[in-house]
Amino acid sequence: MTLLPLAVKSLANRCFTVALTVATIAISVALLLSVQRVHDEARRSFASTISGTDLIVGARSGPINLLLYSIFHIGDATNNVSWQSYKEIAALPAVEWAVPISLGDSHRGFRVVGTTGGLFTRYRYGAKHALEFSDGTAFADLYDSVVGAQVANKLGYAIGQSIVLSHGTGALADKHADKPFRIVGILKPSGTPVDTSVFVSLAAIEAIHADWQSGTHIPGQEISADAARRLDLTPTTITAFLLGLKLRIATFDLQRQINEYRTEPLLAILPGIALQQLWRLVGVAENALLIVSALVVVAGLLGMLTAMATTLNERRREMAILRALGARPRVVFGLLVLEATLLTVCGIALGLALLYAGLALGAEFAQAHYGLRIGLDFPGTRELILLGAVCCGGILTGCLPAWLAYRHALVDGLSLRL
Repeated sequence: MTLLPLAVKSLANRCFTVALTVATIAISVALLLSVQRVHDEARRSFASTISGTDLIVGARSGPINLLLYSIFHIGDATNNVSWQSYKEIAALPAVEWAVPISLGDSHRGFRVVGTTGGLFTRYRYGAKHALEFSDGTAFADLYDSVVGAQVANKLGYAIGQSIVLSHGTGALADKHADKPFRIVGILKPSGTPVDTSVFVSLAAIEAIHADWQSGTHIPGQEISADAARRLDLTPTTITAFLLGLKLRIATFDLQRQINEYRTEPLLAILPGIALQQLWRLVGVAENALLIVSALVVVAGLLGMLTAMATTLNERRREMAILRALGARPRVVFGLLVLEATLLTVCGIALGLALLYAGLALGAEFAQAHYGLRIGLDFPGTRELILLGAVCCGGILTGCLPAWLAYRHALVDGLSLRL
């Protein structure tokens, strides 16, 4: 007796219940895989936020704190680094390049980063991808600015528009309205904090604060934008700086040298190690979300179990007839297990279809708003393991109603009244 055609016909006879069961499994599988896909992509994007930079140097605090404010622009530095110390370290024989960073201002909720043109040529992310401009070029004039992709998209900015920076990052921060900037460049999306940043020169940071002292505007001593051009705009302090070395083998020696710097207390960190430490903190929430998604799959399989168990009483005569036609108890058992397997496999297939349809429709949105590049790749090893676990779970779930049907006796089934 061939079970597959019989199982298909039996499922087709209950098409409405079967469709609901398959849809439940499909939605739970799509949710599980989408969480796993976003989890993997977020981790990959997180780990590749910065590459090609050997050391990040800032005031002595903690590695994660330094990484957060210098790269992710979250929080504030405990102290600044003197310009003299930066110049001395940048001039060391082991250093190939150095890029300073000055933070503290904002623009409509986005962080303003004071730096040099070297950032656009030295900063790397992912597999050492360089920053690229979708329009315009790097800043050249004192009041030029470059904006990230998300800044331009969310605020509708284009080349040539004028913007005003704010002092500090709070909602009530004072504006540097007397020194507006002109957008001269828009960067392509990179999936890094660069996308949510506004870049100006270090000299521009000094210019807009020329008539400020200790974070407070000095009334009656305003300096116009043109007058600021004639000032000495060499910075006295910066927030942090990035270092690239001539030989990576010298990284640990230079790190120790900076950490023991006698002029002022400094901290040098390796970006890769600090990123791993930070991920161990934020990865807990990702794992919790994955567990919740797994529980949704379990709920879907329990729904299938409930549907199959509730129909057993209606199918007792069907089972009895099969037994009367010569089907052994193991055939009845196998029929129910096969039906559960077919329901699970169809649910997985439909779940995969929903996943890729969602990825195709939402990939551009995720890239534009969250910096996540979620591709339509074939399921990876972890995803295949999850699918295998769901399939095995579906088969095991079908064993219970199959066992109950196995116990129904032939006489018990034929004695049922119509």
